[in-house]
Amino acid sequence: MNLIPVQVLSAQFLPNADPKLCEALGVPDSWRCLGLIATDCDDATYIALDAATKASTVKVTYARSLYAGSSYPSSPISGEVLGILSGSTPSEVRSGMDAALDLLSSGQVGFGKESHCLAYTVSRTGSFLAKEAQVPEGSPLAYLIAPPLPAISALDAALKASDVTLAKLYAPPTETNFGGGLLTGTQSACVAACEAFRLKVEEITAASHSHLI
Repeated sequence: MNLIPVQVLSAQFLPNADPKLCEALGVPDSWRCLGLIATDCDDATYIALDAATKASTVKVTYARSLYAGSSYPSSPISGEVLGILSGSTPSEVRSGMDAALDLLSSGQVGFGKESHCLAYTVSRTGSFLAKEAQVPEGSPLAYLIAPPLPAISALDAALKASDVTLAKLYAPPTETNFGGGLLTGTQSACVAACEAFRLKVEEITAASHSHLI
């Protein structure tokens, strides 16, 4: 599947952030090092931030989608998401940021050009997505996102296609007006769920002018 490249719009390091700012962001006590990233694809970035927590001793302190975003940002470097990593040392944060940026630049994760959806198997969750899905750290997840109507219909198809359960529903409207969910199961089951989700979204997209399928 051809993916739309993720554009990293800005990345910044704060090796000794102000204590009050850290406190307001919920940074763990005594940690003062932050890494900030803005991109044009929120869901790919959440997956990349989770990868950072597996590569280094960092925490995802802040991760929020921005309204509109993508092709309609509020400024050239606003993008669709702001993610902030925190760590005890600059080297830990830089290692985490490098892992996140490497995944985003690899072309492995993003929205399909034909399917208009993201269907990605996280083979082993880090601390961020494990908390989001309320599953044990290291569990596989199917990360599924699409426009609102296809998202709901395709989630149903994914749940029926393999032995997975719905761990988290992103019911539209979200900040970016997409929807989807996180499904949990074995890695092979998550792969099958991703494929069923993608195929259903493509089917709906191809028949979008037929109204009812």
